[in-house]
Amino acid sequence: MFFEDLNPERDIGANCSYIRIGPFHFVIDAGMSPRETGLKALPNLDAITPYSLDFVVATHCHLDHIGSIPVLMRQQPQARLLVTPQSRELMPVLLENSHTVMKRQHKELGVKEYPLYTLDEINRLNEHYFEMKYGVPRVFRKGDEKIEIQFLDAGHVAGAAGVLIEYKHRKIFFTGDVLFRQQKILPGASWPKQKVDTLVMETTRGVTERTEEHKVYAEIEHLVATIRHTLQNGGSVLIPTFAFGRTQEILTILHDAIKAKQLSAKTPIVCSGLGLAIVDAFDEIAKKYPSLRFRKSVLKDLGVISLNKIKYLKPGDVPDKPTIFVVSSGMMVENTPSYNIAACLLDDPKNSICFVGYCDPETPGGHLLASPSGSPFLFSALNYSTNVRANIERFDLSGHADREELLRAAIKLDPRAIVLTHGNDDSRNWFLDELTYLAPHISVLNPEVMTPYEV
Repeated sequence: MFFEDLNPERDIGANCSYIRIGPFHFVIDAGMSPRETGLKALPNLDAITPYSLDFVVATHCHLDHIGSIPVLMRQQPQARLLVTPQSRELMPVLLENSHTVMKRQHKELGVKEYPLYTLDEINRLNEHYFEMKYGVPRVFRKGDEKIEIQFLDAGHVAGAAGVLIEYKHRKIFFTGDVLFRQQKILPGASWPKQKVDTLVMETTRGVTERTEEHKVYAEIEHLVATIRHTLQNGGSVLIPTFAFGRTQEILTILHDAIKAKQLSAKTPIVCSGLGLAIVDAFDEIAKKYPSLRFRKSVLKDLGVISLNKIKYLKPGDVPDKPTIFVVSSGMMVENTPSYNIAACLLDDPKNSICFVGYCDPETPGGHLLASPSGSPFLFSALNYSTNVRANIERFDLSGHADREELLRAAIKLDPRAIVLTHGNDDSRNWFLDELTYLAPHISVLNPEVMTPYEV
């Protein structure tokens, strides 16, 4: 196998792996960086010869994995786009929202390249989708050669897949983003039962120490208690979330807490538009795939209000009454609902901002998490500065596997070689050191970006 990481930065961003196995050329994911704008947000797609790919594999529908697929398919119109049935339902929703955001950034920020693709190009993906159900191998042929590809449930979010490839009796497994534990709305990941020859694995939580057994339940209880305390003291709560997956998980946690009378059913709960649009797609998926345990009725039970239906809040404004805001983006990226709401809540100690997922240190959310209480904080996109007076907390409810359980699962597969991806340098180095110590017989590759390797 020849492997090349086309993400310009060794981090979590414009994820894209270019693979060659025998005569087969393909890409695993083609994402867009949440921190960059314009062409800088894309992987190095110029490294791929036009009209050369046999297929493109989309492991799941977070934009850091699919955000540049329409651009790639413009260069590779002959390629099949391999997706789970769930991802086929969700991908247009996420890409259309991305298109809308890029149009706004073109106007407001002057990003001349935006939008990077049209709605017609999103619709034309229908000509390329090739659905792959979990656990059902499919054989692809090229001349006299064949390759077998199987999707396995990766947990993480609805439709997420690990990718098991067999070529000439060699097995290669791409983990994608993986979560082994069961979530409120999804089962955990299912990995290959037998050993593989090569493992290409994510390393997101390499710098996050192991949590004690069942800590996730304690984290949920702590989150609910924080929300309850904040509301009882007359404050409001902001929970920055990824619109896809994390929003629905948090709404389910709130739904359960209200049913258990841990929170008041009278508290307004506000969500932003994309999170609500995805709920519609989730409802259709759940009808066909009961493993997705989220239905639209949750919104009705909670009385969820769309953000665009409430009074516009300017920086420093106070909500009319104590409110729970479950809005994107999860990293509080500039010019998103969570960024704007944070500018309203940050200077009041009665309020709380609760981060519940991964937050890149270089995003506004990462900067806020690193800011001491009382220190100044600049919302540069709003030309507004205030002091950090609200309660800022981080809850370990990540959609990624803990590093220890991922390490254990990797060693259990006993591969000849492991390739480290999807993580910053510190995260990758932790896995490199641990694997070298615990499994010295395994060859571990921590690849440089845009450098081809034979594995």
